[in-house]
Amino acid sequence: MATDYDAPRRDKEENTGPDGIEALAKGRTDQSGSVDVDEAEVAENFELPGADLGDEELSVKVLPMQQDEFRCSSCFLVHHRSQFAKEKNGQPICKDCA
Repeated sequence: MATDYDAPRRDKEENTGPDGIEALAKGRTDQSGSVDVDEAEVAENFELPGADLGDEELSVKVLPMQQDEFRCSSCFLVHHRSQFAKEKNGQPICKDCA
């Protein structure tokens, strides 16, 4: 549908008709008359099938920082020395943060 942007706008008196705030408020209620529920509350009660990982045990071998690695003082990630860009206040900075 084409819109004529040069056409005059409706007055405030015309806006109080069925397009008014009352009509919008009535539109937010369903047939039972209750107001729409918060989506966050609905999502809290929703469970995905197979998402229960309570009985799973995760095991990861953690290696200490190697001689050729450094910890960036900006992003706090451990990088290989090839990612070293500069030192700022005596602290190493990686190329991504530089």
